[in-house]
Order: sequence, then structure tokens, then C-alpha cells
Amino acid sequence: MDFIKGEILFFNKPLNWTSFKLVALIRNRICRKLGRKKLKVGHAGTLDPLATGVLIVCTGKATKRIEEFQYLPKEYVATLKLGETTPSFDLETAVDKEFPYKHITEDLVKEVIATQFIGEIKQTPPAFSACKIDGTRAYHLARKGEEVILKPRTLIIDEIELLDYQLPIMKIRVVCSKGTYIRALARDIGKALDSGAHLIALERTRIGSITLEQCKSPDEFLEWLDSYEYNENNNALK
Repeated sequence: MDFIKGEILFFNKPLNWTSFKLVALIRNRICRKLGRKKLKVGHAGTLDPLATGVLIVCTGKATKRIEEFQYLPKEYVATLKLGETTPSFDLETAVDKEFPYKHITEDLVKEVIATQFIGEIKQTPPAFSACKIDGTRAYHLARKGEEVILKPRTLIIDEIELLDYQLPIMKIRVVCSKGTYIRALARDIGKALDSGAHLIALERTRIGSITLEQCKSPDEFLEWLDSYEYNENNNALK
């Protein structure tokens, strides 16, 4: 394995880790193993700290393929709580509003997601997001309590289905395009049901053809890395 020439690694990002923390750890340990001060390492498709699942990490010259991976369809399993909203649309912030939800039936949920959230849709990103407003990340403004106005984006939902429904909790599977915020999808589904909703769990289960079963945890990768010897003649592990 040649990390300088370029490798593509598949990780299952742990809960409460930022995508950047995982990349920094992998970069640091590979550099230490190779005896190098620098190495290009990047990821395709950021996951929020409260999300888990598939994260593709590229090293060396393979970082040129990051954009290619970012455009692959992504599959998520999302758990929503109906009847409550939060400013961040997930558990990062506390509940700010409550809504009636007992009128929502399983059949209503199925009808709404099948008719309003499939194909090409418009979605306004969350204020708590990395979108930029005049060069400043939106989440910096949101955390200061400043007003954040973002323009809707066009995106594609290829598949959406209800996996489980135990009022006020529902679980959905979504296959979507680049740029989709599942937190914002939770918000919009809540509104479409004449209620409110926020995300309480999110797992990315697939990017393109890469599934969770092909992914390593950070600990598994580091254990694997430590078991190999570095060959200085060809910059590879053996």
C-alpha cells in the first residue's frame, strides 16, 4: 500500500467525531509511520459530528479523486422526532418549539414522503451549516444569534422510504444527491405533516457502491497500520 502514490480508504465515522478530526488522525499516524512531516489527506462528503457512517478518505495523489466521490449518490438512515424543532434541526441545540403531532398517521407519512420528497426538490440549507455568507460560515453567524438567510438549492432525492414508525419517532431511508442536508429534510418533512420535526440520529450507509461493511473504524485502521512494516525503497507498506 502506497499512501504517497495514493490510496482510497473507507471509514465508519464514529459518533461525536468531526470528519476533520478523523482525517487529521489518519494523516498524523500515516506520516508517523512513513517518517514524513507532510502528506495530502482529504475526505469526500462531510458528515456532521452527530452523524455516523461511511466516510471516504483519500491520500497522496488520490486526493484528486475527491470531487469524483463527492458527486456519487449517498444513502442515509435517519431517525426523526415529530412534534419538536431545534434551531440546528438536530440534537446540537435544544428544543425551541413544540407542535401537535398526534394527527400524524403512518399512512400520512408514507403519502407525504412519496409525493413531496422524491425526484427534484428545492431545499434551503440549515443556518447551522458550513454554507458561506459574504465569506463567513453560516454556523458562525447562527451561533451568535444573528439572522441567517440562505437561498434554496435544487437537489435530487432518488429514493425515500419509511422504515419504522412509532409515534413520535420515525425512521426513513434516503438516497440523495450531493448537497442534501438530511437535517433540513427532517425540518421540511415536519412542516409537510403540519407539525415540526428534528433529526435525532443519522447514519450514512452507502456512498456510490461503498457500504458500511467495507469500512473500518479508526481503531481498526490504526491497528492494521501498526501491523505493517514501511519499505523506504518504494514508499510502501509490506
